[in-house]
This record gives sequence, C-alpha cells and structure tokens, in this order.
Amino acid sequence: MNHVFIGLGSNIDNPLDRLSEAYRHLTARADLSATSLSKVYVSSPQGPQDQPDFYNAVAGFTASLSPHELLTALLTIETAMGRQRLRHWGERSIDLDLLLCGNEVIATDALILPHPRAHERRFVLDPLCELLGADYVMPGQPSLGTLLSRCTQQTISVLCEFPQ
Repeated sequence: MNHVFIGLGSNIDNPLDRLSEAYRHLTARADLSATSLSKVYVSSPQGPQDQPDFYNAVAGFTASLSPHELLTALLTIETAMGRQRLRHWGERSIDLDLLLCGNEVIATDALILPHPRAHERRFVLDPLCELLGADYVMPGQPSLGTLLSRCTQQTISVLCEFPQ
C-alpha cells in the first residue's frame, strides 16, 4: 500500500460543491482508503488573472494502485465531473493532482513525483503542512516549513473545514 496525497482544486461551477463531489468519487473507490483531509484554502490564480480565486485542499489516502494507475483514476474522475481544458492554468471545475506517493521519485512523460510545482505553491504547501507538519520533507526538497518561508508573497487564507 502506498500513502498518497492528492490535491483538489476548483474555481468555477460552485467550487466547494465540486471539491466535495471529487472527494466522494475518491472515497468511493475500493482501491483508496482515506487517511486525512485538510481544510479548504482560497488563493488567487497562478495562471491568467482574469478568473475567480481557487479553492484548494489536500486529501491523504492509502492506495493499492501504482502511481500511474492512480493518475489514470484521477483523470477519469476529472472527465466524469466535466473537466474541460480550455487554456493553460485556466479556470476549471475540478483539478485533481497526484502530489506525493510515499517517498517515490518518478519522472516520466506522463507523471512526475513529487508534483513538479508542489514545492513552490502555497495552495499545496499550506494544506500539506496542515496534514504532515512543517518538518516533513518531500523527496529532493527541504522541509515544508522552509518551502513555505519561500512563498511569503503568495496570498492564501483558510476558507472553511472541508465540506463532506
């Protein structure tokens, strides 16, 4: 079993509802068992600024899937939920990112672990720190606390407990 962390994000079509729906899809899978769930955070978009703020959270699971199988499952859920890729880093009804899979380091055309930009984004680091603590070290990076100290220019706030 792998301990995995999945980022959930949305900024259109009732984002809180979309996060909750995505979490229900994840927890309904027999090959995933929920272990932890962060609060919901709100942050400005990383890409084009002419879109609403993003709602983000991180969920922890144990998984009997390989990382590549899990990535396929996440993409399937996004498609089932109506995700459309209209522009790079643009608005989205749901975004599911495989952030960590134990201490695995993977670099293929289809999958990079840890997530290639997790270490520089507060909307990932804050919820990971909530779940794992500031001393946690992702493969190839300093502690989460150190990474967070490098992202002070990014504005983020806690919106609420995760709606289930």
